[in-house]
Amino acid sequence: MTVTPPRVLGFWSAVAIVMGNMIGSGVFLLPASLAAYRGLSLAGWLLSAGGAVMLALVFARLARQAPAAGGPYAYTRMAFGEVPGFLVAWGYWLSVVGTLAALAVAGVGYLDPFIPGLVRTPASAAGLALVAVWLTIGVNVAGVAAAGRVQIVTTAIKILPLAVVGIGGLLAFEPGAFTLPSADPTPLGAQLVGVVTLTLWAFLGLECATIPADSVEDPARTIPRATVVGTLLAAAVYIVSTMGVMSLVPAETLAASTAPFADGATRLFGGGAGRIVALGAAVSCFGALNGWVLVAGQLPRAVAADGLFPPVFGRLSSRGTPARGMIVAGVLASSLVVMNYSRGLVELFTFIILLATLSTLIPYVFCALAVWLMPGQPRPAGGAAVVSGLAFVFAMFAIAGAGAETVFYGFLALMAGLPLYVWLRHSRTEEA
Repeated sequence: MTVTPPRVLGFWSAVAIVMGNMIGSGVFLLPASLAAYRGLSLAGWLLSAGGAVMLALVFARLARQAPAAGGPYAYTRMAFGEVPGFLVAWGYWLSVVGTLAALAVAGVGYLDPFIPGLVRTPASAAGLALVAVWLTIGVNVAGVAAAGRVQIVTTAIKILPLAVVGIGGLLAFEPGAFTLPSADPTPLGAQLVGVVTLTLWAFLGLECATIPADSVEDPARTIPRATVVGTLLAAAVYIVSTMGVMSLVPAETLAASTAPFADGATRLFGGGAGRIVALGAAVSCFGALNGWVLVAGQLPRAVAADGLFPPVFGRLSSRGTPARGMIVAGVLASSLVVMNYSRGLVELFTFIILLATLSTLIPYVFCALAVWLMPGQPRPAGGAAVVSGLAFVFAMFAIAGAGAETVFYGFLALMAGLPLYVWLRHSRTEEA
């Protein structure tokens, strides 16, 4: 059945996809990791935000030049050719599957204040995570417009507790919380690198509005604006919320906290506020899960249309959604969820998520330089050339921050996709 996907995602839906996919579970725990760095945390956030904006500007330029479905995959294929395009698509798809499982597991964890008996029992916790995965798949299978509406609502809900705690903390600003760390003998430059490495992960997903380009209204105009605006707004939320909670909670307490924003809310409003923040964190995971399910269907659909993924991923339902691709991703993500809740396999699950993170970063390297090779487009000059160079450096720095072991096994995971490419290429040759 040939079905044309409807263009139902407007500007704010695209912004919500960018922000919703970036603001997941990590930001709710990140202040605890940053507590030891004190005032350097702000500098690290600003550097990470600057690099993320450079990448956002790169994707904005590419989206204006060629608003193609598949986003990073499409740009890499157009600029570098079929094999690099396939490898980027393969790695990115693997990362999306891992992200779905991670968000479902994290979201269930945040429900502990409400249903501790279910969350602390492995079997029921796994069941709740599976319900979250398949509920969001159901929303996306129902239609891109429904997924867009859910994304707008959940993004607004997830930002609320972060903004309230952040602004409340800034109103009670404590300058002493932002002095430079003195106890750590490590040079400040090395500590700053550590902060940037921690914070840059929060910006993964800034490219997500480019992927469902076929479903976006006026994509050449909407996607670039949504990518830059979404990245800037997310950066503002990150910086304000982190500074606010660090003002409210002493560094020693914050470093040991398992729920920094809940602790901050408790100091502002009392004990019940922590439960509200926990609920906001759970909604944050659900919203991010919804956005990544959208990507899990749209990306392989675009790749399959070029003959680089099996045809099943390219088929649309009567509602114009790549339902089969979402279901395949859901089955694989569900397997990872079950693995996570099986004894002895937690480390494997964590390792898979690290590889997923790396596979999300590799497309940034290609796309940062793709602006120089886009067919029929002028080479970047002046500010555009500088932005491209800075985006490339930032992407390489992010990959280095993943660690040598993760990079090694991430490379092996990419190469493991080559037999699929060879099989698909051979099949196309036989058909021709």
